[in-house]
Amino acid sequence: MAGKLPMGQKDLLRAKILEMVKEEKMSLREASVRLKVSYRQAKRLYSRYKAEGDRGLIHRTQGRASPRKMAEEMRQRIVETYKESYLGFGPTFAAEKLKEREGLAVGRETLRRVLMEEGVWKRKKRRRAYHSRRTPRERFGELVQFDGSHHDWFEGRREKCCLMNMVDDATGTTMSFLCEQETTESAMKLLWMWIERYGIPQAVYCDRKNAFVLDREPTITEQLEGITPKSPFQKACERLGIEVIIAYSPEAKGLVERNHGVYQDRFVKELRLAGISTIDEANGFLREVYLPEINLRFAKIPAQPEDAHVPLLDGADLRDIFCFETQRVVSRDNMIQFEKRLFRIPENLSSRPLPGKSVTIRKWLDDSLHFMWKNHPLFVEEYALPQKNKEVSGKKSA
Repeated sequence: MAGKLPMGQKDLLRAKILEMVKEEKMSLREASVRLKVSYRQAKRLYSRYKAEGDRGLIHRTQGRASPRKMAEEMRQRIVETYKESYLGFGPTFAAEKLKEREGLAVGRETLRRVLMEEGVWKRKKRRRAYHSRRTPRERFGELVQFDGSHHDWFEGRREKCCLMNMVDDATGTTMSFLCEQETTESAMKLLWMWIERYGIPQAVYCDRKNAFVLDREPTITEQLEGITPKSPFQKACERLGIEVIIAYSPEAKGLVERNHGVYQDRFVKELRLAGISTIDEANGFLREVYLPEINLRFAKIPAQPEDAHVPLLDGADLRDIFCFETQRVVSRDNMIQFEKRLFRIPENLSSRPLPGKSVTIRKWLDDSLHFMWKNHPLFVEEYALPQKNKEVSGKKSA
């Protein structure tokens, strides 16, 4: 309606009370109490009300443009740049990239409002927070959460692959790399990387996937010998003195699960901006750019400053720890069979296993084989199997 003043509930209440003062139904001091203002402020309001009526109670800046309002040209430039290069980015991440790559400084909340007004971004509904009762560890390296995340990391530019990820429970420090599948070998490689960078953690927290732990009942032979079946990953952790703690639900290792979400939001978009479409390039980007920045931004100070990592002993060879170990029995002719290959134990060795004795074979991650007997290297020679002549028979054509 023309001439209608844009008065809110607060202004309407003030007008009603001040009208009662004007009609001498209430004193100005009593009105100041009802209005919850000082007596001096009540006098100023009453003076303006008598001079201008209801209009005198409306704030002087109402209807005026804010001096801090973003210029329309700047607004359009930000929206167009967002649509062209950062569509799908959240306001926080987009504000970082607009300033870093485009030189456009805009607050994340301002950007959020602008994008919502333009209809190019919608606020996501958050799930109800899961409140874990477990208290985070206090020292860096006391517990590291471990998991793999299968995702379309390259947004269709190549097949889906897996991100192997470790997150420290006390600080949130993360380390990761991309691989084709979540395997025992990739799990050992990631823990190897962590040890080379920070040292040996006290414990790792992982789920019951076969890549990490062996979740089966022991065989009769294992029961008789008192052996608990363990995966190669568990055996490697045992040699290093690392406790393996098994999580029985995704919520139990919520820190690494939430960290996957950060990767799936930020890392995917960083790969898109960098034009990366291969695993090797992505791992180089992770190592040199992404991980240093993400740890600097999100890692926190632990409750206790002491580092719980243990340094690797001098002379320890991680190649001999992160390996696949198996047992083979020496045959009567001093042969050892492994993966369809034959290996002979030379008879001139001063110390060698007799036929019927077990030999340990360690297959390193580079696929090389290393034979052990009584915890000492055993020299063997590969025996070349004779090639069978294949006769090709067929009828002669007429």
